[in-house]
Amino acid sequence: MAETPLAEVRDHLARAAKIARRKPDDIALVAISKTKPAEDIEDLLQQGHRLFGENRVQEAQAKWPDLKSRYLDVELHLVGQLQSNKADDAVALFDAIHSLDRPSLVKALAKAFEKAGRTVPCFVQVNIGEEEQKGGCAIADLPNLLAEARNAGIPVAGLMCVPPADVEPSPYFALLAKLAADNGLTGLSMGMSSDYEAAVKLGATHVRVGSALFGARG
Repeated sequence: MAETPLAEVRDHLARAAKIARRKPDDIALVAISKTKPAEDIEDLLQQGHRLFGENRVQEAQAKWPDLKSRYLDVELHLVGQLQSNKADDAVALFDAIHSLDRPSLVKALAKAFEKAGRTVPCFVQVNIGEEEQKGGCAIADLPNLLAEARNAGIPVAGLMCVPPADVEPSPYFALLAKLAADNGLTGLSMGMSSDYEAAVKLGATHVRVGSALFGARG
């Protein structure tokens, strides 16, 4: 019987972890369910997977409250850009945010945390390839943004990046790992369907895998 996509990804992740002399259990597999309907997500839930990621607050609001009411141990992460005016909604729905990238969002999240009476861990997104069209904090601005986040009481879980497309990602993953170590952080959200094994070998603690689990997006 053929392996399910979930089993296959877990096997590849475990092999990459073994090469890196790491424990597979130390790497969180975030199933990226953006654009996927609830029935596709439920298929993974029924296989026992509980950690998912969405790109947009509004889309997640449309499908996750019902799923969360039926699968109480689900953990939902926001991996896409977050507008400051959606901070309250994001804090209400998500269990982690991977895209903290600017001082205005630090302020918005700090207010949202105070209002909600809860905090959620945040990864600071770094524009690791210095690409104008991509979100993320400039590498040179990272120490100041981290200081602002910490001063505002935001629990900083680590760093996140999306390397430039169509180039070897490993140097970018290595750079993110160095930046995290230099700033006393252990969390590394890096690696997607095409390169998560390389990311695991270079220290990823969270890999964000979509198409390898759900198939190509429509």
